[in-house]
Order: sequence, then structure tokens, then C-alpha cells
Amino acid sequence: MHGEYKVPGGKLVVADLEVADGLLRSPRISGDFFLEPDEALEAVNAALDGLPAALEAHDIAARVERGLPRGTVMLGVSAEAVGIAVRRAVAHASDWHDHPWRLVHEGPQDPALHMALDQVLAEEVGAGRRPPTLRVWEWASPAVIIGSFQSLRDEVDAAGAARHGVRVVRRISGGGAMFVEPGNTITYSLYAPASLVAGMSFAESYAFLDDWVLGALGDLGVRAWYRPLNDITSDQGKIGGAAQKRLAAGAVLHHVTMAYDIDAAKMLEVLRIGREKLSGKGIASAAKRVDPLRRQTGLPREEIIERMIGHFRGRYGLSGDAVTGAELRAAEKLVAEKFGTPEWTARVP
Repeated sequence: MHGEYKVPGGKLVVADLEVADGLLRSPRISGDFFLEPDEALEAVNAALDGLPAALEAHDIAARVERGLPRGTVMLGVSAEAVGIAVRRAVAHASDWHDHPWRLVHEGPQDPALHMALDQVLAEEVGAGRRPPTLRVWEWASPAVIIGSFQSLRDEVDAAGAARHGVRVVRRISGGGAMFVEPGNTITYSLYAPASLVAGMSFAESYAFLDDWVLGALGDLGVRAWYRPLNDITSDQGKIGGAAQKRLAAGAVLHHVTMAYDIDAAKMLEVLRIGREKLSGKGIASAAKRVDPLRRQTGLPREEIIERMIGHFRGRYGLSGDAVTGAELRAAEKLVAEKFGTPEWTARVP
């Protein structure tokens, strides 16, 4: 069995092993990490040998920690990373390069249609009818997208949204509300088979699925990192947030919205939660909470998107694609029956 795990911001950890009678046998950990002293690697393998194959990553990590020689130094790797690599080997996880990635980047679309496309494309990937896909969104109108479990009235000021012509829609993933305006945000979705995140918890998979974004931002001169659970941030402020949904169909939907620019005053008139978090701090503090990529990069939004796509393509491969007629019809049906209805939008009043 073979499993790999790229530590976000760190190095690659590879686990090769066998399972016999429910136990790990002949484990061999390798990678481009740094480990001192040399005999620490033998200690890691010895700690793994004979462990129950059903152990979770954190339990494996605890056994590895206990087996390390005193004074061991690990750079670009950790006991937790070893545990994840082992779990991915046992779970027969796939790697980014095992899949023929497709790119969908089409013209502006209605907010409710975006929500529906997320569900449809994820289900198509899970069913094996569509290859794993990166979709970059373009917005036809301003919107607030609330998480699957958020209260509509607690999050959104209905009068403020109506005054500014902001559409409110609800997505199928959890997490917090997003305020978006055409041209001011960069939003993308990943639709991947569940095997890509096999052996990982939700928390571990967030950083794993967005590691390429940190690399792309680094190419743009932005030093960014992941702040658990789901924030992409920099030393100058938060850049964006992620949300995720694992579907019973065997796919994972992972989507991210990053701020290119933001009208902080308008956001506070539309989002109630923003007022509570920033009460007494003023609009200037709101601008500091979400740091637009325009200021950090000095680049047009379109160029940032193209360079992000180019980074993904260079890292994992990417071929151009489009939403099919059948997928679009299925999404439009979901808008009519679900995402465009008051019942769905206010399912948590």
C-alpha cells in the first residue's frame, strides 16, 4: 500500500506498507523532509510496525511521538503528517496527479445558479460522469451566500440587502456568510472524488485542498498561510475563507471566496454578524478584517485569476472544459425546486 501527504507549507511524506491480520507490517516512511538524528527514521518505522491498521491518524501520531529518540528534530514533517500518510495508504487514497483535472471558467451567472452548479457538478464527479474539476466563478449580481446551517434573520439585514439589490442564497456547505459583488471577489470550487482526501479529517483536508492556492499567492508576492479551520490569511489580514461538503455520492465539494476588493460600508449594512463582530470599532476596522488582494498584489483581478489557474495547471495539469447542456438543465431545475425558493433560503429562519 502506498500513501502520500504533502504537508501544507512543508514537505512530502510517503508511506509504503503492508497490512496483515489487521496490523501494519513492513512500514517504510520516506520523503523530502529533514529529520535528525538519522536513526529517528528507523524509530518511526519501528513505532508503526504492528500497529492496528484501523487506528486514526492522531493515534498513529501519538505512537510515533513516543517512539522518537530524545532530541529528535523534524523539519517539514511531523508525527501528525506521518499518521495522515499512513492512513492514506491504508485507505487507498488517490493523488492529485492520478486525475485528469478539468477547468470550467464561464461568464457571469446568477447566484442561485452557482449554488445549484456546485451540487450538480459535485454529484457528477462522484458518479464518475465528470472528471475532477476546478470551476472559477463569475458573478452576475451582488449576493450574500449563507452557510447551510446559518439563521437567515440573524445573518442578513433584509432591508439593507433590498436597498442595495443584494440577492441572498443558501449553499449546501456549512460555514459563515460571504458578501460578494461582481468584480470584487475571486471564487472557485473544487469537485474531487472522495479518494483524494481519504484518510484525512475535515480539518486536515481544508489546508490540503488549498495548498496550491498558497503557492499561487506566493508567486504573486503574497505570503499567505492557512489559519484553522478555514481561513486563508496573510500578515496584512484575512484574504478569504473556505467551506466544504462531502457528498454521499462519493465526492468532495470544496469552495473558496477571496476578497479582491470590498465595500466595507455596504457589507456592514447587509450583514448583521459583521456589525456584532465590529461593534464600536468603526468601518475602518471592517476594512482591516478582510484584506483585498488588489492592494496586496497591485494586479487586475483577471490577471490574478489567470495566474492562479496557471499555477494549478503547472502543478497538477488542467484541460479546458465547460458545463454540459445536461448539467446546466439539472442545475436550472435545482434552482426552480430548491436554491431559488424561499423555503430553502429560509430553512433556518
